[in-house]
Order: sequence, then C-alpha cells, then structure tokens
Amino acid sequence: MRSTAPKDPMHTHYDAQVNALQGGRFKDPFSFLGVHSYKSSYEIRVFLPAAQSVSISINDKKIAAKRYNNSDLFIACVTEAPCAPYMCEATYSDSTLCFFDEYSFESSLDKDAMYLFNEGSLEHAYKHLGAHFVSQQGIEGVRFCVWAPNAASVSVIGEFNFWQANRHFMRFHPASGVWELFIAELKADTCYKFSIVTQSGEVLEKADPFAFKMQQAPGTASVLQQTTPAIKLSDSALKNRQKRNHIDAPVSIYEVHLGSWQRAEGNRYLSYNELADKLIAYTLEMGFTHIQLMPISEYPFDGSWGYQPVGLFAPSSRFGDYASFKYFIEQCHKANLGVLLDWVPGHFPSDPHGLHHFDGTHLFEHADVRQGFHPDWNTYIYNYDRPEVKSFLISNAMYWLEQFGLDGLRVDAVASMLYLDYSRKEGEWVANCYGGRENLGAIECLKQVNLRSYKNNPGIMMVAEESTAWPGVTQSVEHNGLGFGYKWNMGWMNDSLHYMQHDPLYRQHHHHEMTFSMVYAFSENYILPLSHDEVVHGKGSLIEKMPGDEWQKFANLRSYYAFMWAHPGKKLLFMGSEIAQRKEWDHNHSIDWHLLEHKSHTGIQNTVQALNNIYKTHPALYELDSSPAGFEWIDNNNNEQSIFSFVRYAKNAHDFVVVIANFTPVSYRNYELGVPSAGKYKVILNTDEDSFFGSGVEVTANAQGVISAKKRNAHGFAHTINISIGGLTTIYLQRVEDE
Repeated sequence: MRSTAPKDPMHTHYDAQVNALQGGRFKDPFSFLGVHSYKSSYEIRVFLPAAQSVSISINDKKIAAKRYNNSDLFIACVTEAPCAPYMCEATYSDSTLCFFDEYSFESSLDKDAMYLFNEGSLEHAYKHLGAHFVSQQGIEGVRFCVWAPNAASVSVIGEFNFWQANRHFMRFHPASGVWELFIAELKADTCYKFSIVTQSGEVLEKADPFAFKMQQAPGTASVLQQTTPAIKLSDSALKNRQKRNHIDAPVSIYEVHLGSWQRAEGNRYLSYNELADKLIAYTLEMGFTHIQLMPISEYPFDGSWGYQPVGLFAPSSRFGDYASFKYFIEQCHKANLGVLLDWVPGHFPSDPHGLHHFDGTHLFEHADVRQGFHPDWNTYIYNYDRPEVKSFLISNAMYWLEQFGLDGLRVDAVASMLYLDYSRKEGEWVANCYGGRENLGAIECLKQVNLRSYKNNPGIMMVAEESTAWPGVTQSVEHNGLGFGYKWNMGWMNDSLHYMQHDPLYRQHHHHEMTFSMVYAFSENYILPLSHDEVVHGKGSLIEKMPGDEWQKFANLRSYYAFMWAHPGKKLLFMGSEIAQRKEWDHNHSIDWHLLEHKSHTGIQNTVQALNNIYKTHPALYELDSSPAGFEWIDNNNNEQSIFSFVRYAKNAHDFVVVIANFTPVSYRNYELGVPSAGKYKVILNTDEDSFFGSGVEVTANAQGVISAKKRNAHGFAHTINISIGGLTTIYLQRVEDE
C-alpha cells in the first residue's frame, strides 16, 4: 500500500513533473529522471508505476528510495553521483524486478548521421533509427530511435513494460527531431511500439518505421529482431551478378507471389526454407535466369499482395524470420539465380499503426490531399520534397540491396510518382513551382536512389514499371535521365495482348499492333512483361484470353510466347502462366499444378522451358536487345496472312536467328522467305511440335530439319528459303553452314 504521508514541502515543485509522468506525457525525461544534483548532494529519481518499494544499487550497496508523496516517483539521496549505469530493484505485489535505470545511460545518437538524415542524404538510416541490439557503456540492450519532430512526448511501449506509456519516456533531440532511449537486457522477438502524444494531446500508438520484423494481422506491433551481418558476396558472386544483369545478357524473369506459388498441406504457406528448396529448383529447371518477388516488405492485408506495405524494412514473417529470408537469398546466390524484389516507394496505406499522421502531423505524406492522397488506391503519397523522407526511402533501397545482396529492385508505379496530375481531373492537383505537372521531388528522389544503388552495388539492375512515354527513364542521371537500368515495356504488352485476343480472321486489321513496338523498341532498355497485373481483376488468365477452340487456344499461346522471346527486350512471365493456368490468379490459393496431368498444359510448360534454353544459348536473341543493329524485319507487311518474319542478330553479325510467326490457323507449304545469307538453315524451335502438344506439321523435307537457301531475291534479301509452317505457329531458324 502506498504511503499517505503528508507532502514534503521541500519537493512540492515536483508535482507538475509527476502529473506529466503519470499522464504519459513528458518531453524531456532526462532533465528530471536519473541522477540530478540537489542542494549539496544528489538525487536519483525513478518513476515506476505500481511499484511498492524501490532501492538503488551502487557499488554493491543498496540505497532505499523514498516515495514522493502518493505518487509513483521514488527518490534516493546520495552524496556522490554514480559514474556508471546503476541497477534498480523494484518490488511489486507479485514480483521483484532488477534492471538498469534507463535514465542512467548517455545518449549514443550519431549527430553526424542525423545531420545527413535531416539533409536527405543518409544512405543507411536503418543503422541509426529503429530498434538495435547494441552495447552501451558495457551493458547489452536495445537502442530505440524514432523520428517524430512534432510530437509532445514519445514513449517506448511493449511486452516488457505491459504497454504502459508512462514507463519508458524517450529523450528528444531538437536538432534532428529524433527521440532516443536505451533499454538494457531486452530479448529478441519481444513486441514493441511507440506511444506518441501529439501537440493536441491525442495519443497515437505507432509501429516502428524502421522495424526489421512485425507481427502478423491482427497484431500491429513491431518485433525486436536480432539481425546478422550483411550478406557478403564473394568476388565470383559479384562477377556473376554483373554478368547476369548486364544489358547484353539473357534475362528471363519468373515473377512470383510467395504466398500462392505453392501451398503446403492444409493450405499453409511454404516457409522461406521450403521455398529455397522447391522454388529455386523449379525456376532453374524451367530455365529462368531470375526470380522477381512481389513485395515482401511487411503488409497487413493479404489482398494488397504487398503493394500497401507498413513495414518497409521487415521481410514478411508470413514465411519465416529474418534469418530464413536471408537463407533463401543465399541459396539463390549459390544457384547463380538472380533475385529482384518489388519495391513500393510510391504510396503507403492508411492503417492507424503506420506512417500516416505519424506524430500528429503530415510527417511522411503531403498535407495537401491533392498531393498526398491516391484516390485510385486509397493510400497516401510520400512527401518527396521532405529531406528526411528522402533519406527514409534511399536507405530502404540500400537496405534490401546491401543487406541481402539482391540483384536489384523493380520500382512499382513509377508513373504515379512522376506526375502530379496522375489519375486526377482538372482542379484536383497542384502544379509544381514552374507551373508544370512533373513531381520534381519524386524525380530527384528516384534519381538519388538509382545513383546510390548503382554506386554502392555494382552489377545490379534497377527496373522501372513506368507506363507512360516519360523520356530517358533508362538514361543516366548525368544525361538528364532517371537512371534506371531497365523499363517495363507496357506498350508492347498492351498492344500484343490486344492483338492476340482478336479472332485470327480479324487480326489482319490489327497488324500494326504487333509491329508498332519496333518504332520505339530501342528508345529505352526494355523488359517485356506478362505480369500478375494481366491475370487479375476480371482480365482472365492468358490462356483464356486466347481465341478459338481448345487446341487453338494453346497453339495461340505457344506461338505468342515464342514471338515474345524473340522480340527485342528482356523477358518476364508471371507464375502459373508457364503452365497455362486456367483461372485468374488468386492470392489465397496455390497455382493449379494438377493441370500438368493434361498434355496441353505440359506442352505449354515444355514450350517455356525450351524457349528459355534456346534464348540463353543463342546470343542473337539477347546481345543487342537495345540496339537497332540487333533487329531487322524480313516482312512486316503481310497482314493478309498475319505472318511476321524478322531476323535477330548477335554482336557477331554472322550469328543470327530467323523468326517466323504465323498467327492464323492456316498452314502453308513451301512458304518463301528472304534470308540474310546463303547457307543451310536449321530449325531450332517449332511451337507446332508434338512435344508441345502441336499438330506436328513437318517444317522441312528432311528429318534433320535443315533447309538450304537459294540464290533468289525476296523481301529485300538476295537469298530465300522455302519452309512449311503450321497454323498458329512460331519457328526459329539458325544458319548452321555456309555453302
């Protein structure tokens, strides 16, 4: 029971502090708690809610502390100030606890780093802010740091203090707007948050923006995570990364949503460790060079697929812990399999424990709804003009690239960042300082992310999902570009899918949809994407987009894939599309692997596997993806037959592949085609083969699949070949011998 002794008139001036502490609102706890001189001696003041008695241990000597009036403030008088952190022993109704007084530790905040953070150039803010296991003055514990410059008070709350906001008040650093506190002897996997009192008196409970681990829904807390050193890539691994991501390398990306690629019994998620065994092996078997993970930065709602993250520094614990994710990435490295991660710097959700209205003000987002809110996604937009927000995003990109040694980031929704009027009507947006619609802050932020990412991580690839004609997306920053390495070719994707959905009878009227991409094919470094966006929201799966009867659907898809793999640009295919998934993608269920019981679906899988293997072993199909020297039309005007023919060249111009794509069900015998030179031509791919579930139309007159070119002018070439081509078929030919 608390003492009911009358107030000590010597300490009546503490009443205001006690009331503030009791109410959980104290901005400068170190000015009052801990050791302070008092008259000719010292007082040690501790505030411990619900404690019955408290003693202080200094040099193996216990000093009893007296309760201040009827409050939770305890004061011990000492003649000399302790020169090191001291222990407190607090007795409660059901227990006795011993702990180091948080207010006996010095600040360990790096002022130089905070200067860079406030300047907008701190590349490794995640090493300074957030919760870190550190040793302070010889004591092991956790240092908490959070940026909340406009808060009236901030406390650390968690399982260790029964979520009491009046127990662990943080130290405020006015120069940086950062709050800091060291708490000794905390353990990993302990939940915590920040209790923030706004200037208006509202109390907010926020997750840590820099947390390395977070609870799964319905939990909203951050979780203390003991991190390990960054993955150190060997010299050979660095060389492999640079080689596989280079502009003249074969890049074939398998886009994966980890939660629905495959499920375990009972519809359970596979863990990172299980995925390391199964997903990597399958991706290699299929011949892909890279895996692209849809966002795994922690997100509360499964249906957002990760595109509305609240924990930008936390690999989702749906699939395991931090160490398990690291193991998955390391296994990819061992397999020489590139790993790209979807990165979402364009917006964040409105979850109350997230970044929105973080310290009672629009800290991370623009205050003006015309700049700070996405009407399409019901999300908030980062204030890219704010230096600290820029440091936050730059350091997040560095975190994924440097801590895990990733091959790169695919930046989501870049167009929404670049344009102030993105998806807005007249009067619903605010022009920049020059009266234009360009988001100057976002442009500069993207440039800085790309510059620093490439400088600090040689050999990576930064990829933009940019759906407009913004110039210079893959130009260097020095040449006034955005500095990306690659850009998704959304125009090719839209046009070609639109073409394929037409009945072959009418394709002749839409011929330009398959040829127009070559008008701009070399203006950027492109990736051709058939991503998850094309198989959701009522769009249907790729196989169901194809017209015709059952056989024609599969023949269309095989021919289309082969056309895509031959078209200039790197490749990306969403999971399930390689087996002709029938249903739209559903994030709640596995891919329908049972479809592989049918030859038609196995045929699509075999086609994709063959395409990847041919692609990787024929430099003509990838070396000059971004150069006009790598492509030449043979005939781009045959709209009546809907046949497209072209040549892909390697850097060695004598090494080339001839491509013929027939997008009608009509088969042709002795089809005459101009070719670049004399010699013999061998069929290296025919999507109409029996092994692909094709009709098996013989392409050549001999079993070896070889055709001799004749001296005859056709299509602007001095030599021709005659070939049979099946309906809805794409064929690759390689010259194998000079005559």
